[in-house]
Amino acid sequence: MRWAQRPGSLEGYGHAFVTSEEQKLDWNDILFLKTLPPDCRSYDLWPDNPSHFQRALETYTEEMRELAVSIVKYMVKGMMMTADGLEAADDGAEEDHNKLFCESLRRGNYDVRINCYPPCPQPERVMGITPHVDISAVTLLVECGNTPGLHVLKDGRWVIVPPVDGAILVNLGAIMQIFSNGIYKAPDHRAMVNKYKERLSIVTFCYPDPSLDIGPSKQLTGESARTPPIYKTVTNSDYFHHFFNLKQAHDPFLDSLKI
Repeated sequence: MRWAQRPGSLEGYGHAFVTSEEQKLDWNDILFLKTLPPDCRSYDLWPDNPSHFQRALETYTEEMRELAVSIVKYMVKGMMMTADGLEAADDGAEEDHNKLFCESLRRGNYDVRINCYPPCPQPERVMGITPHVDISAVTLLVECGNTPGLHVLKDGRWVIVPPVDGAILVNLGAIMQIFSNGIYKAPDHRAMVNKYKERLSIVTFCYPDPSLDIGPSKQLTGESARTPPIYKTVTNSDYFHHFFNLKQAHDPFLDSLKI
């Protein structure tokens, strides 16, 4: 297939890899594409049927970027409000770190994953996507249709998130949990499949500019703040290398970045 994933790459059309007969399989087909910045696009992996697909995806991602930046700006404002005795630093240089984070999201990397979860005759034996925490700053999800499948772990129990027609679901990723020094949480979630119905979703993963180090806000944890950092500050490349190394070992990702 022209748009198939290449060896060693997530980008393109594909599905979950099977490594053993015992594993819980991911029952899905995906189209994963890098969409922003424009120079990261591999147009040879972008379907040209329908003919307007490429332009539609470009416009869609640009709109998702505006939404993500707006959401994060308001979340940063909320993060800095005094709560439970927390007093944020008011040093000008540290305030600039919050502004830099928001600006870096506008210049950042955006990936789109289009998921198809076909009907499965034995849904109890597979998963659409195994439990995980997103490693993005923000993830924006559009569900196509009314077939439920998204579950979020809350208080030790898996809770079904019913699809809402026309809604965009906002899911926080590990980068936002780290930047907020644990004020905001990146939830564990999974996708389940249906015995009779197909489920479709479009997911946009939003990341800050790769030049930005990943760590807690200096305004929350700087010298004039009362709260010590919970998480390490690491380079963008170390952050992703760390994630993929731990994914192979099935170790908790966020816990491994704690100080």
